[in-house]
Amino acid sequence: MSLTDPITFNISAIVKNFNVTGEIAEAEAFGNGHINDTFLLKNKDLNSPDYLLQRINHHVFKDVPKLIDNIHLVTSYLKNKMLPGVDPGKNQKVLKLISTTDDKLFYKDEQGNYWRVYIFLAGSRSYDVVLTEQQAYEGGKAFGYFQTLLSDMDPLQLSETIVDFHNIQKRLNDLHIAMEEDVLSRVAGVGAEIDFIREREQGMSVIYNWGRSGLLPKRITHNDTKFNNILFDADDKAECVIDLDTVMSGHVAYDFGDAIRTIINTTVEDEPDLEKIQINIPLFKAYAEGYINEAYAFLTDTEVESLFLGTMLLPYMQGVRFLTDYLQGDTYFKTAYLGHNLVRAKAQFQLLIKLEEQDQLLRQIIANTVADHKRKYKEEKNLG
Repeated sequence: MSLTDPITFNISAIVKNFNVTGEIAEAEAFGNGHINDTFLLKNKDLNSPDYLLQRINHHVFKDVPKLIDNIHLVTSYLKNKMLPGVDPGKNQKVLKLISTTDDKLFYKDEQGNYWRVYIFLAGSRSYDVVLTEQQAYEGGKAFGYFQTLLSDMDPLQLSETIVDFHNIQKRLNDLHIAMEEDVLSRVAGVGAEIDFIREREQGMSVIYNWGRSGLLPKRITHNDTKFNNILFDADDKAECVIDLDTVMSGHVAYDFGDAIRTIINTTVEDEPDLEKIQINIPLFKAYAEGYINEAYAFLTDTEVESLFLGTMLLPYMQGVRFLTDYLQGDTYFKTAYLGHNLVRAKAQFQLLIKLEEQDQLLRQIIANTVADHKRKYKEEKNLG
């Protein structure tokens, strides 16, 4: 892509507002995120890093300055926790924002678009579909470590970048409004999906109710733990947790459930052939082991119990969101074709059906993993 391609954005003019080093020679679209536009900036100077330039979707994120403040607070906190000697053996990295020439961490162009720049982690890679148990285990460790490092940071320091993001009652209410308005006369064609949602509304409200009653503490959570939000090195070791736009106060079950949603599915999120959607139990077990081994020390018993509920809730909630957007005219998620959001919703509900079929096994895996962790911890303590 040209740096001055008029069909997209004047990348060259935008980059000049940031304190990048070297000379940016090329920009290309990067990743497949639903919300923001991301470009890889390739540096002509081999001694300078490449960068990621992102246009932040300010229609989704209503207060970009607060979003950037959240990221700055969290990455600074993580960096301090990851200083050499604090966590021996940990090699994870932290995203680094590049400041602008007027000492801000974002740039607003004349069209009202908000931009930011990160240093690109050379040699890193991400996965849309998890291929091995090693990857799943490393992913669990990455998000468990991420939560552990932030477990003693006050959630009240952070703003809500998307209000009620994982509030299932709000998501269901949005769906009901979309059904009533039916702006594109699509409701008649999704009766089966609506019935599916209604049958499960009460059961999917447990985490919400536990949180409201104080049984579940608020933590600083990632809130968008799709597996492609972890960067791996060449040896498939988790290197960095990325996409911190939704880092804010939440429940750990949301992070666990969303990660499982993208790990356990044997195919892509928008698979139109529902017969291809199956679940990979060994990947679930591997992720649970990695996560619990890292995070168990700070989790309450109720939080541990909520992990399974999150596994069920997140594909349900994501399906509700996709269906709502479909009924509203596809205004939130990027779509590649007409009906894309409906395909996504159906795929999420099929995934949930497969999870429900294995609910006892999944519960047992979590319980066994916790028991194994406790046993190993006790043995290590006795040896010490």
